[in-house]
Amino acid sequence: MALSPGVRLGPYEILDALGAGGMGEVYRARDTRLERDVAVKILPGEFSADPVRKQRFEREAKTISCLNHPHICMLHDVGSQDGISYLVMECVEGETLAKRLEKGPLPLEQVLKYGMQIADALDRAHLSGVVHRDLKPGNIMLTSTGTKLLDFGLARPTLPAGSLATVTASAPRQAPLTQEGLVVGTFQYMSPEQVEGKELDARSDIFSLGAVLYEMLTGERAFQGKSQLSVATAILEKEPAPISAVKPMTPPALDHTIKKCLAKIADERWQSASDVAGELKWIAETGSQAGEMGRVQTRHKRRQLASWLLTATSFVLAVAAGAAWWQASNRRPHTMYFHAAVPFAANYVALSPDGWVLAIVANSAQISNNMLWLYEVGSRRTTSLEGTQGASFPFWSPDGKFIGFFADGKLKKLEVSGGQIQVLCDAPNGRGGTWNRDGVILFTPDGLGTGLYRVPSSGGSPVELTKLDVSRFEESHRNPMFLPDGKHFLYFAANFSGKTDSSAIFLGSLDSKERRLLVNAMSQAAYAEPGYLVYLRDNKTLVAQPFDRRSYVLSGEPHPLSDDVLYLPQVLLAVFSVSGGEMLVTQTGKSASLSQLTWFDRSGKPTGTIGTPESYFNVRLSPDGRRVVVDQTDLSGRGGDIWIHDPARGARTRLTFDASSNVTPMWSPDGKQILFSSNRNRSWGTLYLKNADGSGPEEEVASTGEDTTLANVWDWSPDGKSILFEKKNELWSVSPPDRVVKPLMQAKWTVRNAQVSPDGRWMAYTSNETGTMEIYVSAFPGGNGKWQVSSGGGQEPRWRKDGKELFYLSVDGKMMAAPVKLGSSFEAGAPVALFQTHRRQPVSLPEVFSYDVSGDGQRFLILSKVDEANVAPIAITLNWAGEKER
Repeated sequence: MALSPGVRLGPYEILDALGAGGMGEVYRARDTRLERDVAVKILPGEFSADPVRKQRFEREAKTISCLNHPHICMLHDVGSQDGISYLVMECVEGETLAKRLEKGPLPLEQVLKYGMQIADALDRAHLSGVVHRDLKPGNIMLTSTGTKLLDFGLARPTLPAGSLATVTASAPRQAPLTQEGLVVGTFQYMSPEQVEGKELDARSDIFSLGAVLYEMLTGERAFQGKSQLSVATAILEKEPAPISAVKPMTPPALDHTIKKCLAKIADERWQSASDVAGELKWIAETGSQAGEMGRVQTRHKRRQLASWLLTATSFVLAVAAGAAWWQASNRRPHTMYFHAAVPFAANYVALSPDGWVLAIVANSAQISNNMLWLYEVGSRRTTSLEGTQGASFPFWSPDGKFIGFFADGKLKKLEVSGGQIQVLCDAPNGRGGTWNRDGVILFTPDGLGTGLYRVPSSGGSPVELTKLDVSRFEESHRNPMFLPDGKHFLYFAANFSGKTDSSAIFLGSLDSKERRLLVNAMSQAAYAEPGYLVYLRDNKTLVAQPFDRRSYVLSGEPHPLSDDVLYLPQVLLAVFSVSGGEMLVTQTGKSASLSQLTWFDRSGKPTGTIGTPESYFNVRLSPDGRRVVVDQTDLSGRGGDIWIHDPARGARTRLTFDASSNVTPMWSPDGKQILFSSNRNRSWGTLYLKNADGSGPEEEVASTGEDTTLANVWDWSPDGKSILFEKKNELWSVSPPDRVVKPLMQAKWTVRNAQVSPDGRWMAYTSNETGTMEIYVSAFPGGNGKWQVSSGGGQEPRWRKDGKELFYLSVDGKMMAAPVKLGSSFEAGAPVALFQTHRRQPVSLPEVFSYDVSGDGQRFLILSKVDEANVAPIAITLNWAGEKER
């Protein structure tokens, strides 16, 4: 929650924003009592309910309060107001060491001066029993008077040391870390014991100090790599390049001091920060003499060793060659497990090509609408991408500069570094994409009834590439992934009837219509170097199987990777992503698709619930408002059924019992029957009718003539003469008595969720004709005239029973109400926001009915997201292929 200038927290008036991080937002403020500028750090509102983040925030206040030192940022005050917790600290003017290092290395005099100050500040913290745990250039401020050590948000008391484990190395796969947020610090500056998950003490900070001093002196990081795994491996197993090779004029004593800080074994380092400060002070005082003395000693030793080296050269070379061969053939980086410091679960994850950045579609009751977030693996901060509300199925460009995604019935792309979102083509309900180096995007435009299409990454008209094989009962081709050659690709052929032998992973090619069946599966697959197909087996276990990308043949047995991967049966999706053999990301848990039927009043206050949390979809109140009908997904992925809830009796009744998927239920105008869509008999385009009390047979009302195209039921006109439904994202109707199917609105854009007004003369609906989903009203049934009701995005219109208001959801999930006048003409007033909803919105298409409204417009029944006490974490596995290679 950003604070605007002028807002007051106690006596502190906010002036402007200074920055934000994973643990809070920092503002410049004015202390109106003492007439001085201060820095105010707040815990954002969306994190206030997170006990882990709140505990860290409170711990930072307690930690800083006991540290009184000229080179540690001073704490002035703490407070809480309107649910906002805040710290008040001295306002430090200057630039961070990280910013200064962008210009290159520091002069030797500054390295020694700043190093002494940082070491002295660390010593004070260590004497107070505090380990910083996140010492890095970004947490060191350079001021006109020297340095200031910042950000003790991850600091902890030295004891008990066992609680400070951060990354588990060489642990059994079945026993990863279980607490969210345990990945602390920044990889490049972590000590080996941090990386390995061992106990931490003050000597861990000394290692980090050595890495900072090395970078200050050389301008280069001590431990480098192209991925987090390679950096962690370097910390554990490699020595940094000798300072003398990078900066030849460096005093040998300083080289020795830093090298001892960076010893892999804590017992071999300096044992206190005071020792480091003393060494730096001695070097600064002796200056060039220390350097010259070191050089004289070095020349003397060289003369002594010259003859010995000459005679031993052959032996050493032989031993070195043998050791190098042994290491190359036997040593593998450790497999490491940890949890991402992300405050929410994910509906979808996609690793960037280099494996460093994770694109996430968040699933949280605190986030009102699906949007894209970025998380740098190993960091503590997530960043939202503005303008991506409603996004699903993100995928990266091969250079990592762009993200493709689906929203508002369109395929879009966004440059990660900033810029306008670009619309590439229509994609009413996209189901995944992939992007090759030739600028070809392969994607699925709709949830059912389509194969894969290709389109240039610059945009254009999509061209069909694959066709569904109806003999195999394929209902969708989705989640494509290019192989490294950029020509061949994997894709998932899906069937939603629960017939597992119809759903499979196929290999396709841009140059051919031929395809190859690779393996039967109920979710997507991914390819990972050095040659594995990663997929979910039996909807339970994520496995990796050897796959030759030249012959395109699977071999060997699938190797289990994880049996705790979130599976979304409504879209047949396993939430995981992989980057080579180094990085594997999985969303753990089993409850991301659960929701609670919750009543809210017009102010957004919860007033009651119906039933228990389940995988509900498409809620509709009966005409008398006493009962509720929903469809409920089978979490195994084998269909779904219609259920009726009767809150007055505290009972619920199952209406359908077959193995197919039965969805989008709708009450008849008299409340005696339920209309729904089903994919029974291998056809999604059939509508069925059944008595609401469960009696009698199910009657086929209409068939759209499309076997693989979903017919979502939208509304039943008050006079009972017209049923409105979706066919290929267009508006169609059928008359129950004569079963005549006819189009009502065929357009170039996507039309959704048509609702007939109580007087039967008007129809509200959602359309993306402007590029964004908006609410419109037209005459019914003729469609003459059109009025746009929403502004800035809207979906899911609902009429009040007396026709005096039209409700809808804004793009950021607010419940909106627009006053309307019905009659021979239509009039709409300015919409107003009633309250912020937190409805459960899956990674699939936007809900047909995620809420309904009582007849008087005073209460709203919403499918609300369910937040567990402990959010299921996103799991990271580094070097996941290492065990199999060994």
